[in-house]
Amino acid sequence: MTSTASSTDIRQGRAPHDERPAWQQRLRRFGYTAAPSSDLRDRLVPPYAQPSPRLWAALGVPSTAAQISRWSGWAGPVLVTLMAGLMRFWNLGSPKKVIFDETYYAKDAWALVHRGFEVNWDKNANDLIVQANGHVAVPTDAAYVVHPPVGKYVIGLGELMFGFDPFGWRFMTALLGTLSVLLLCRIGRRMFRSTFLGCLAGALMAVDGLHFVMSRTSLLDGVLMFFVLAAFGCLIIDRDRTRERLAAALPVDADGRLRPDADVADTLRFGWRPWRWAAGVLLGLAIGTKWNGLYILAAFCLMALLWDVGARRVAGAWHPYRAVLKYDTGLTFLATVPVAIGVYLVSWTGWILSPADGSGGYFRNWAATDGKGGDWTFLPDWLRSLWHYEHEVYKFHVGLSSPHTYQSNPWSWIVLGRPVSYFYESPSPGADGCPADAGQKCAREVLAIGTPLLWWTACLAILYVLWRWAFRRDWRAGAIACGIAAGYLPWFMYQQRTIFLFYAVVFVPFLCLAVAMLIGAIVGPARSTDTRRVVGATAAGVLVLLIAWNFIYFWPLYTGTAIPLDEWRSRMWLDTWV
Repeated sequence: MTSTASSTDIRQGRAPHDERPAWQQRLRRFGYTAAPSSDLRDRLVPPYAQPSPRLWAALGVPSTAAQISRWSGWAGPVLVTLMAGLMRFWNLGSPKKVIFDETYYAKDAWALVHRGFEVNWDKNANDLIVQANGHVAVPTDAAYVVHPPVGKYVIGLGELMFGFDPFGWRFMTALLGTLSVLLLCRIGRRMFRSTFLGCLAGALMAVDGLHFVMSRTSLLDGVLMFFVLAAFGCLIIDRDRTRERLAAALPVDADGRLRPDADVADTLRFGWRPWRWAAGVLLGLAIGTKWNGLYILAAFCLMALLWDVGARRVAGAWHPYRAVLKYDTGLTFLATVPVAIGVYLVSWTGWILSPADGSGGYFRNWAATDGKGGDWTFLPDWLRSLWHYEHEVYKFHVGLSSPHTYQSNPWSWIVLGRPVSYFYESPSPGADGCPADAGQKCAREVLAIGTPLLWWTACLAILYVLWRWAFRRDWRAGAIACGIAAGYLPWFMYQQRTIFLFYAVVFVPFLCLAVAMLIGAIVGPARSTDTRRVVGATAAGVLVLLIAWNFIYFWPLYTGTAIPLDEWRSRMWLDTWV
C-alpha cells in the first residue's frame, strides 16, 4: 500500500514531543525521557540488534559478520541449553532414593500411566521400589489426591521410557528444565531484540540453584514452570505477529515512511491468532498441573489485551480500548479460557473412564451414591462426581495449615529466607562419597535454594523493571513484572497456609529476565561512549562471574554431594537455612 496517511489522522503533523499525553510529559521530572521514535515501523516491529562492524573488523572477519549474526540467534541459545542439559542430566539418578515429595508424585505418576487414577501405596513402598528397581505391583485401591493429573502424567512418561526408578521419574523434569532454558533464551532474544541478552537470561536460569534442583526432582512445580514459560513465549510471538500485520495494513507516504492511520488502527481485525490458541492450550496444561495456573491465566490474558491496546494506539487509534473491546477481547477469551478448561477436563480422561462401581478413581462413583438427587442430575454422572471431587480439593487447599519444618512465608522467598531440604544424610568417612581422610562425618544434602547472589541481585532488578515500566513505559519491563506478580503475589492471600519456597520456581524465568534487563542497563545503550561501555561491560561481567561462582560454590548442596561437615556449615550463610 503506497497511499499517503489518512486525512482523518490530523495528528501526523505534530511533533513527537507533542504526541505524548500530558501525564507522560509530567513524568519527565521522575525520569521519563523516552520520546516516540520517528519511524513508526520500528516502533511497531523493532529490529534486532546487530553486532558492531568494529568488532568484526577488530577480529579480522568482516566478511562473515552477517552470517555469524544470522546463525547466532539459534546457535547461542542451543549452546547455553547444552550446558544446562549436561548439568541437569549428570548423575541424575543420585540420590538413589525417594526424596521429599517424590514419595507422592513418582508413585502417583506410575499409577496414573497404569491404572488411570492414583492409588494407595503400602507405607514401605518407597524402600521396596528402590530395592526392587521398580518391579513392584501397582495397588488397586483409589487414593485421594489434591493435584490435577497433567504433571504426574508428564513424570509417568519418563517412567515408562526408563523405568520406575530415580532416573526414570526425574527424566522428564530434567528434560523440561533443560528445554525451559532454550525457551528463555529465545524469549529473551525476542523481547530485548538482542541475542546476547536472551542468552544471558537463559544462562542465568541455567545456574540458578532452585531451577536446577527442581529440574532434578520429580515434583510438579518444575512442570508448571515449563508450561507457564511456554505460554508466555507464545504470547510474545503473537504480539510480534499482530504488530507486523498492523504495520502491513498502515499506509506508506511518498518517502516510504509508515504513517499512522486512525481508521485502520481502530477497525483492523487480527483474526484467529493461532499463537494465542497455543497459549490457551499450554495454560490449560499448567492449570492441569497445579491450580495456581489459574492466576497466571488471568494475568496473561489481561497483559495480552493491554498489548493490543498499545499496538492500536501506536498505529494511530483514537479509541484503542474501544477497538480492543470490540475486536480482540472476545477472541482472546475464546482462545484462552474455554480452551484451558477443555484441556483441563481432557486431562482427567483416565479418571473419567475408570469404573464407576467403586473400583475406579476416588469419588468416581459419588454421583451414583452420595450425590443422588438434587438440581443437577441432568449433567453426566462423571461431571457431577468430578465437580464434587474438585470442591473437596478446594476445601483442602484453603484449609491446609499443618505445620512443617521447612514451610515459609512468601515475604521471605525473594531473599531466600527459608529453603527446603529435600534430602540429608551424614555418611561416615569412606562411605557414600565422604572422603576417607575427612576426619569427621560428612554432610550430604539436596537443598532447594536459589543461587543467593542471583536472587539478591533480582531484588534490585525487580525495582529496576518496576521503575522502567512506570516511568519509561517499557512494555518489556511490564511483561516481566506481570510474570513475577502472577507467580508470586497470589501466595500472599494464603499466608496462613502451609507453603514452601520451591513454589517460587514458577517465576524464576522472569527473575532471570529482570536481571538480564538490569545487566543490559549496566552495560549501557549502543549510543554510549566507548568509556561508558567498557566500564559497564566490566561491571556486568564481574557480576555474572560472581553469580556463576556462587552456583559452583553451592553445587554440593544442589546435587547431594558428600562434603565435610565444616564445609557444609560454611555454606549455611543464614541461620534459617539450617
